[in-house]
Amino acid sequence: MVTQTQDINAKTSSTEEKTVTIGLIQTSVTNDIACNMEKTVRKIREAAGKGAQIVCLQELFRTTYFPQEEKRDASKLAENIPGESTEVLSQLAKELEIVIIAPLFEVSNGKYFNSAAVIDADGKLLGVYRKIHVPQDPYFYEKSFFAKGDRGYCVLKTRYATVGVLICYDQWFPEAARINALLGAEIIFYPTAIGYIKDYESTDGDWHNAWKTIQRGHAIANGVHVAAVNRVGEEGELRFWGGSFVCDSFGMILKEASDNSEETLIANVNLEKNKQIQEGWGFLSNRQPDTYGLLLKK
Repeated sequence: MVTQTQDINAKTSSTEEKTVTIGLIQTSVTNDIACNMEKTVRKIREAAGKGAQIVCLQELFRTTYFPQEEKRDASKLAENIPGESTEVLSQLAKELEIVIIAPLFEVSNGKYFNSAAVIDADGKLLGVYRKIHVPQDPYFYEKSFFAKGDRGYCVLKTRYATVGVLICYDQWFPEAARINALLGAEIIFYPTAIGYIKDYESTDGDWHNAWKTIQRGHAIANGVHVAAVNRVGEEGELRFWGGSFVCDSFGMILKEASDNSEETLIANVNLEKNKQIQEGWGFLSNRQPDTYGLLLKK
C-alpha cells in the first residue's frame, strides 16, 4: 500500500515544480590564500553563468586543510565574520544575484570555529553556522583548532530556497540532518574536506562509498535534497576524493563530480519532490518523539 500511495503521489505532483539550480565548487587548494580566493571568485562567476542560483563552496575553501597537522599554529589564517572574505563574496552575490555558502575559519571573541556564512542574493549576510560535531582523528585533528559550535543548527530562508548548512563530520550524524529537516530545510548543504590517508589500508571498508551512502540516507529519511561539496588534490598526507554530488529527496544522485579533477558542478533540482516523499512515506509525520528520550541520556 505504501508503494501504491507513493506512485499516486508521484503522478499527482509531476506537474508541479519548484526548481532551483545549485552550483558546487570543487577545487584543489594551495598555500596562497589570495590565489585561492581569486580562483574561487572566478569559478563562482562560472557557476552563475551556467545558471546557478545557490553556490556552495567546500569546507575551509580559502586555505589548505591545516588540521592534518596537530601542533600547527593556524591562528593567522582565521578571520572575522563579517570580514575580508564575506565582504568580497557579499559584493559578488549582490552583483550576480545568487546565494553563496562560504565555509571559513572564523575567530570570534578569542575562540576559533569551523564556520559557514550564508549570503543571500542581495548580498546580505543571513547567518553563520558553526560546526557542531568536531572530530579528532589522525590527520583530522580538528579539536586542536576548533571549538564546538555554540549557535545551534542553522536553517535560513534565502531568495531561492530554505537551506540548512552542516559541515563535513556533521554529515555522519542523522540527528543533525533530522533537526535541519524539522526546521524547514529544503536542501541540506554539506561543505566538506575529506579524503584518504596516503599509504593507509582501512579494514573498515570503502570510506568514500560510506560517505556518499550515509548522506543519501539522510535525504531519504528526511525527504530533503542533499548537496555535498568536497575538495580534490593532495595536501600533505591526505588525498581528497572529490566526488561532490547532489541527490534528490529519495537519494537518487542527480549530478556527481569526478574524484580527481576540479569541477564546477551544476544541478537542477525540483523541490516539490520533497513534499511527495515526506507525505508519501511519513518519515517525519510518523515519528514517535516520546520514545526517543534515551537519545538525551546516552
